[in-house]
Amino acid sequence: MIVQIESWGNIPLLHIYNDQTNNHSPIVIFLHGFESAKEHNLHYAYQLVNQGCRVILPDAHLHGDRDEKLDQIEISLRFWETVLTSIEEVGKIKEELMERGFLNDQKIGIGGTSMGGITTLGCLTVYPWINAASIMMGTPSYVQLAKAQIEQIEQKGFQIPLNSKEKDDMFHTLSTFDASIHMEKLSNKPLFFWHGVKDTVVPFESTALFIEAFEKQFGNEYLVFMKEKSAGHAVNRKGMLAATKWLANNLA
Repeated sequence: MIVQIESWGNIPLLHIYNDQTNNHSPIVIFLHGFESAKEHNLHYAYQLVNQGCRVILPDAHLHGDRDEKLDQIEISLRFWETVLTSIEEVGKIKEELMERGFLNDQKIGIGGTSMGGITTLGCLTVYPWINAASIMMGTPSYVQLAKAQIEQIEQKGFQIPLNSKEKDDMFHTLSTFDASIHMEKLSNKPLFFWHGVKDTVVPFESTALFIEAFEKQFGNEYLVFMKEKSAGHAVNRKGMLAATKWLANNLA
């Protein structure tokens, strides 16, 4: 496996492939979680590359090589700035893949853990060129999650630096990328979800309710939902292997 440390525009990333990878190999853009970094998902890349994919692991805004030394509250307040920036940058990565000759007639997939899974769901609402997605611990309900986050921060005694109108404007912006509102944009697209039932960081119930509603409207022909009863906010090896195998198979 070859791991190249690169920067595409202003996006630091790891470009991972092997001797069998060519310019027609399926491509996966894989997104890391909150307060994590690109190199923490190398085990996902290893599995995907060994199953025939080229993998791009970018650092999210304010993370990894783009760290601005914010404390936990400061970076928490900029969570949605990070998510929305990452959605935009996935589009830029796709353009770079084309310009560099890596993207031709093959399929392209996206995946991520936690914040990366949340970002993946937002990408699915705006990029029809995504052929398949693997979502670990991600919720599609942007507005619901944002409201819950604000409530949690305020309960800790911190003041959100937004007035009522600014909050409403933020919720309106997030609704544009909220897959629970725009389910039709995810229909007829292979989707893999993994979520721990005991997850308290990104609540399992939100994902389960979305999938229930999605199946009622669009069926489950292209949908896999892997639930782990004993898991919290951490993907176990079984989930990681299932997610990467499923994604590689659906991009082949």
